[in-house]
Amino acid sequence: MLDNDLLEQVKGYMERLQNKVVIRINKEEHEKREELVEMLKGIVSTSDKLELSVSEVPLRSGVSFDFVVNDKPTGITFSGIPGGHEFSSLILALLQSSGVPLKLDESLQQIIKSFKTEMKFETVVSLSCHNCPEVVQALNQISILNPNVSHEMIDGGVYPELVAERKIQGVPTIYLNGKQFGSGKMEISEIIEKIKEISPVENLPVTTTSSSEVHDVVIIGGGPAGVSSAIYAARKGLDVVMIADRVGGQVKDTMDIENMISVAHTTGPILVNSMEEHLGKYNVKIRKNLKVNSISDGSEHKSVELNTGEILKTKTIIIATGAKWRELGVPGEKENIGNGVAYCPHCDGPFFKDKDVIVVGGGNSGVEAALDLSGIVKSVTVLEYMSEFKADKVLLDKVRTTKNISMMTEIQSKEISTENGKVNGLKYINRKDNSENLLKTDGIFIQIGLLPNSSFAKGLLDMTKFGEIIIDDKCKTNVPGIFACGDVTTVPYKQIIISMGEGAKAGLSAFEYILMHTKSEVKSAA
Repeated sequence: MLDNDLLEQVKGYMERLQNKVVIRINKEEHEKREELVEMLKGIVSTSDKLELSVSEVPLRSGVSFDFVVNDKPTGITFSGIPGGHEFSSLILALLQSSGVPLKLDESLQQIIKSFKTEMKFETVVSLSCHNCPEVVQALNQISILNPNVSHEMIDGGVYPELVAERKIQGVPTIYLNGKQFGSGKMEISEIIEKIKEISPVENLPVTTTSSSEVHDVVIIGGGPAGVSSAIYAARKGLDVVMIADRVGGQVKDTMDIENMISVAHTTGPILVNSMEEHLGKYNVKIRKNLKVNSISDGSEHKSVELNTGEILKTKTIIIATGAKWRELGVPGEKENIGNGVAYCPHCDGPFFKDKDVIVVGGGNSGVEAALDLSGIVKSVTVLEYMSEFKADKVLLDKVRTTKNISMMTEIQSKEISTENGKVNGLKYINRKDNSENLLKTDGIFIQIGLLPNSSFAKGLLDMTKFGEIIIDDKCKTNVPGIFACGDVTTVPYKQIIISMGEGAKAGLSAFEYILMHTKSEVKSAA
């Protein structure tokens, strides 16, 4: 199953193993068991610190396996054959189980270790889902750090009866102690915040205490705007700290990028890898998987409060937090996420093979989603609120030549209807005659734009009614020394290349502010 080139790559990774890892596979028969055993034997052959063992330990089936280190289970289980996007989850789990240090902020590790509640997580995935590995890898790390937590990756393709029983129509779908915990893309910081609601953290010893150090720039956000601002600020010799859920932001979820000038075609993951590599050339302290609770402006410096309780002091702040998918805000939407309501066509499209689906939104995102889905589903109906579609002409031309895509304009979504726990239609108002109708469907993909991630700055910064931070042509906000750039701001046209340019402006503006501020301080002292 694993060719020689891939085995050589695995062998290189396995040289980093710290302790012996025993892979225990369930002894029960399964039609795919031989395929899994062949894969695991190949991996085990790459290191004398790996061992494959057939065990009677109660796991889900004959294609379930877990890891044991120093005679203790790590809490990590895989049910299925973790190929595709999940192969990286398997390799990382082996390395991390063996003792290879986790690339998690120390403050987050302290929080994870403090959870006292017994928690059994299950994540149902698709091997073609590019969002699933991040969730799987996050929960695996939590399991390694805390013996009260265990996690099982379940390949939905291997367990169709489980998918049907739980009425799963989207991945990743996460369960905690048998009850649904979450659905869709979740960052580790988001997972931890949700766990904290179940298992409150008390008397947490903080080793990374708020220090008296004052940084030059704290950048909030790791997307194209954040990375660009960090590089430009670092090139000016500034002390730069970046706070980010993950480097790349939403770009990492974009499969095809064809409008990056000088690059005819690339993908989000490839572009993000290049951004991170470029960022690594400079002395930027990156603190991943963290969120910012609030920011404040003091007389001597500005403060950034993290979700870990830590407070960073800084001369300037650059906000580059981007935006998230905008919700329809109609009855039946939130209740049916993962049961027919979806936001990611790449992840959830395969669940609607040969079925009828709706895409709400006639901009580039909606039309691109319709084109992606057209090769999988029976039919796609694209709904637009306005009288004309807003997508680029090149995309609309493609749609008009795709036989199983139809388009409707002046449609106002009213309610998502269900039957037997699954979406079965969208109630809407035809704005041409104000008539109410029901469009039957098996799934609804919502692509109506973005909502700025700016809530932590409300009350301090001026914003539009949509939550966009108001900036001038130098990315300045209404508070001196606080700058903003990219999709979180009022800058028109939310494009990767525009965000990068705005990030560069913000980095240069922060440098200019510090330069002028330092000069005036010296003058006053004299």
